[in-house]
Amino acid sequence: MAGRARLTPVGAPTRGTTNTNRLRRVDRWLASDPGVTRLLRRGESPLVVDLGYGASPVTTVELARWLARVRPDVRVLGLELDPERVAAALPAADPPRLDFRRGGFELAGTRPVLVRAFNVLRQYAAAEVPGAWQLMLDAMPPEGLLVEGTCDEIGRLVTWVVVGAGGPRTLTLSLRLAELDRPSTVAERLPKILIHRNVPGERVHALMSTLDECWAAAAPHRSFGVRARWTTTVAMLADRGWPVIGNPDRRRLGELTVAWESVAPR
Repeated sequence: MAGRARLTPVGAPTRGTTNTNRLRRVDRWLASDPGVTRLLRRGESPLVVDLGYGASPVTTVELARWLARVRPDVRVLGLELDPERVAAALPAADPPRLDFRRGGFELAGTRPVLVRAFNVLRQYAAAEVPGAWQLMLDAMPPEGLLVEGTCDEIGRLVTWVVVGAGGPRTLTLSLRLAELDRPSTVAERLPKILIHRNVPGERVHALMSTLDECWAAAAPHRSFGVRARWTTTVAMLADRGWPVIGNPDRRRLGELTVAWESVAPR
């Protein structure tokens, strides 16, 4: 990525697979997180970039609808490296509220307050991730936030990292509880910066292992429903010293957010 002209699209095309509601879990979180909503409510007509939306613009369209609940005049711009994908998305555009353009990690010369980049960095080497993060953050105002993550094909296992000017801040796991066997199933969808760190001796592996232990210990609560079992699991995790943060009501939705320092690669 180094040495490329700033406005030249930077990155490699993704597979492009997408589905309706695939990113609903992160959209729902974005529309409720206090840090994100405060950011969107500042200034005039804030810009949000959805990077690498894929072969269909459906998830960008959905993002615009969710964020409009927070800020009716929010502008959402979908960026793709592939000009054919941009052309295919343009019929869904509704400028200035929703538009599509060719672009990559350089963010096409825009200055958004928020960037969502999902299933984009999974094809890169882990060593390339910090550089990609920095390239995006360099195009944003100092208070801007990057939400970078991965999910399965139908959005039932989702993870993301929130990154600001000072570096990563949090890791969130969001799981569909109804079909959950054990929480560590989500490890296969960890963000690229962590997925290869799920090995003994690494913090994220300790999180996955402890979550499974707490989930097993909370099994008696399943008679009250899977949500009760999950919230008990998270409470047990916190009791063991893990820095669980965020709104407790979100946990009933199958979410868990921890401070980045607790899972950062060693």
